[in-house]
Amino acid sequence: MDEPAIPTDALLASPDGRNDLRVQVLLDRARFSPGEIDGVAGSNQAGALRAFQRQQGLDPTGEADEDTWLALEANASPTLVDVVLSEEDVAGPFVEIPSDMMAKAALASMGFTGAVEKLGERFHASPALLRELNPQARFEAGESIQVPNVEHDLELPAASTVVVDESDGALWLLDAQDAVIAWFPATSGSENDPLPIGDWTINGVAHDPVFNYDPSLFHAADPAHEKATLQPGPNNPVGVAWIDLSKPHYGIHGTPEPANISKTQSNGCIRLTNWDVVRVAGAVSPGTAVRLQE
Repeated sequence: MDEPAIPTDALLASPDGRNDLRVQVLLDRARFSPGEIDGVAGSNQAGALRAFQRQQGLDPTGEADEDTWLALEANASPTLVDVVLSEEDVAGPFVEIPSDMMAKAALASMGFTGAVEKLGERFHASPALLRELNPQARFEAGESIQVPNVEHDLELPAASTVVVDESDGALWLLDAQDAVIAWFPATSGSENDPLPIGDWTINGVAHDPVFNYDPSLFHAADPAHEKATLQPGPNNPVGVAWIDLSKPHYGIHGTPEPANISKTQSNGCIRLTNWDVVRVAGAVSPGTAVRLQE
């Protein structure tokens, strides 16, 4: 599906450089993820701002007021950086992903659909944003393009507790003193598969998992579908990592649709962007406490 173009003046035109694109990049760098960076104010940006403001002792309005800008700008990094694309950056093989689950099961892999999607995952950005920032780019090796400045020390300290708050639409990582390590927008549960409220633990982490499709567990599954195994890849239904919970059949995982995080329902599990679930996976271990709350 084609994504709507984002007017460049909406991204970069503010005379003091204080715009939604900069807010999102600085939040990402501060470990308060806005989800997919697109340069447009939305619910994930507002949620990340509120979480950041609470951590900073500010009024949690979800708006970037003067005090919030001062706190964000403590990290005075540029919003965008220039990157010269390598052969590896734009290499396939790329895959056309069908919508039908049985057709997906027939694929040898569930890789990226193209170079722009691959770069979007690397730079936490929507493909539409990358195209708007680089209108003349062909996204080929040797080209220099502008991208959100999110490549830095992404490794997080070890978390003592993972908190998934359904009302907040978010996943928090806390240290042993219950101080906030990081905040991520999350999709959790649905009317048919509510979030299993309570205290659980992490069993383990699987990177690049297969997805074992069982249509009996999906309320909207095609009656003609059978059990199937979908191969690993960023477009796998559980993305690039599965964090297994002590609650059977439940986990924290990635997604092939980062733009939908916290905006659509899940089949009961906790869904993050692929880049965010990788960060969470690196901060937890078997036995880490998980608190799921309303």
